[in-house]
Amino acid sequence: MKIPEKLLKLRYHIIAALLLCITLFSLIAMAPKLVTLFTYFWPLFLSTALVLALVFVFAKTSPLPQTDASIHKGLLDYVAGDHESQLDLHNNYKAD
Repeated sequence: MKIPEKLLKLRYHIIAALLLCITLFSLIAMAPKLVTLFTYFWPLFLSTALVLALVFVFAKTSPLPQTDASIHKGLLDYVAGDHESQLDLHNNYKAD
């Protein structure tokens, strides 16, 4: 009598585990193979790798200037969300 009561308490867990097993099995059985996906998307993978390599090369060969008057500093502050420097830049533009 104790075993059916425990099974009744765990019925939702058992159903969830069965659904997970069925889902995983169907994904493994019906999903395309990794080689098939790679052969279909190899141009995308190659172009992405080339763009990332170019970004890395450009970042190493042309570093950003490190002066306070640099437009890059203002851009980096804007992207980082530094609102005080944004107000300073806005006030400087109004003064000019």
